[in-house]
Amino acid sequence: MTTNFDSYDVGFDIPAKPGMDAADIQTPCLVLDLDALERNIKKMGDYAKDHGMRHRVHGKMHKSVDVAKLQESLGGAVGVCCQKVSEAEVFARGGIKDILVSNQVRDPQKIDRLARLPKYGCRTIVCVDDLDNVADLSAAAKKHGTELEVFVEIDCGAGRCGVSTTQDVVAIARAVDAADNLKFSGIQAYQGAMQHMDKYEDRKAKLDIAIDMVKDAVQGLRSVGLEPELVSGGGTGSYYFESTSGVYNELQCGSYAFMDADYGRILDQNGKRVDQGEWENAMFILTQVMSHTKADKAICDAGLKAQSIDSGLPVVYGRTDVKYIKCSDEHGVIEDPSGVLKIGEKLKLVPGHCDPTANVHDWYVGVRGGKVESVWPVSARGKAY
Repeated sequence: MTTNFDSYDVGFDIPAKPGMDAADIQTPCLVLDLDALERNIKKMGDYAKDHGMRHRVHGKMHKSVDVAKLQESLGGAVGVCCQKVSEAEVFARGGIKDILVSNQVRDPQKIDRLARLPKYGCRTIVCVDDLDNVADLSAAAKKHGTELEVFVEIDCGAGRCGVSTTQDVVAIARAVDAADNLKFSGIQAYQGAMQHMDKYEDRKAKLDIAIDMVKDAVQGLRSVGLEPELVSGGGTGSYYFESTSGVYNELQCGSYAFMDADYGRILDQNGKRVDQGEWENAMFILTQVMSHTKADKAICDAGLKAQSIDSGLPVVYGRTDVKYIKCSDEHGVIEDPSGVLKIGEKLKLVPGHCDPTANVHDWYVGVRGGKVESVWPVSARGKAY
């Protein structure tokens, strides 16, 4: 998206402007290593293509129209999935043409907004796990003269939304198929509970169960003449299982593009951390040292209001001599046993969890070769309804 920065004041409206030296970026803010980001995007895109998979990137991770469009242009992504109607609307207004709300939509006002999304020229898909939802979606789509596509969601181990029997999958799919202005398009089967399990073998065991459930559901649908066009799922911690399952044909990976500290700790098939070869850290919280009155501790300006620590504290990128150990609202405490940090020194932090961290910032600052190349809004920040 094109932004006119002429009237923006660095340090008040935005953390940086294109063309600035990276050394002058205001902190704390989100910085993207554009080279690493592009390599990650191309790598996943090549993988999906080589395995005959569609890749629907997870927009809830970055909440950015600009990043989504980069994933389309560089990685061949077919569109996005997101969790909320307002989030989906941001991507629709931003020109994304294939959008899945990978969640249930039950509130009447939200259903009404959902039914209007196709008017932006985008394919619109929503997840359903309850027969009662079908009639409401149909009525709204009919009212607005649009078509909503539907995935029946299977609870394949996450223990959240979704039905757990083939009988229920078939019943909902048949109701959708019979409803006005709705189209049954496939299955949502995302196993989120296992994505961050450290061991490859443990993740595989969980996915084996999920894949068996999905295969049974597909067979049940075919038995009543309903062929799912798409079987969608797969995350950064499991995409290699879904893509070789013989039943999934669409991936929903998100965090691979940025790679946070929590995902980085999981192990690949060879027992190696995935942030040490499979994916690169590409998003950082840029912070700087603001106080060092304690000989062995430095205080930086990135505290709780600059990040989410639900998946653990951030990691100081590229450093083993200092460690981020604690934070409060506005301050981060960095263990500095040798007193090497200086006032004003800038550090890059790899956040524990990239998704909610992105949601507390307004801007991404894209850096390449020591210069600010791009400044992108976090387009769907705060769109949680």
